[in-house]
Amino acid sequence: MNTISGYLRQAGTAARFLLLATIVLGLLYPLAVFGAGQLAAPFQANGSIVKDSSGQAAASALIVQAAADDSGTQSPQWFHARPSAVTWDPSSSSASNLGPNDPKLLEAVTGNRAAVAASEGVSPGKVPADALTSSGSGLDPHISKDYANLQVPRVSTAHGLSTSAVQDLVDKQTSTGLEAFFGQPSVNVTLLNLDLAHLAADRR
Repeated sequence: MNTISGYLRQAGTAARFLLLATIVLGLLYPLAVFGAGQLAAPFQANGSIVKDSSGQAAASALIVQAAADDSGTQSPQWFHARPSAVTWDPSSSSASNLGPNDPKLLEAVTGNRAAVAASEGVSPGKVPADALTSSGSGLDPHISKDYANLQVPRVSTAHGLSTSAVQDLVDKQTSTGLEAFFGQPSVNVTLLNLDLAHLAADRR
């Protein structure tokens, strides 16, 4: 009898442990991982395709869409992305591979600084660093808040919108929470220009 009783106690303990492990590892842990993914990486968790006002797929929130001509000059009507070694071609991805001692890097930075200063009507010293060099992929849709703010007057004038209305769009697309906690606040140019297109269309 004692042996049977001992077996029953062990079986009961094992059953309770199995139930607890099932709840913790089969329910609570997956929910916690899912929740963390929603907060930290919503696009990766739910897909990155964003739609326009008509409900059609318009872009990927993870890839920059730069409105540029064949020469690589970005349209003055839209917020500009970072420079790109692949001219923002989504079928390709690459960095410039220019080292810090390469004269071509200094030449590119100097040219970009002058071009941005001229287009935004500011002194070269006010041009943010991310406006001068390309990202590692050449397709990064994010720019600094400083670079986005710098472009507000030009974009507002091009669309006949108030600077406050365009600034509100920049503020809306500025990363916050965990996304900003793990890096400096940034602005997604692809999403920002989609918002701008919607606002401009509504004002017509």
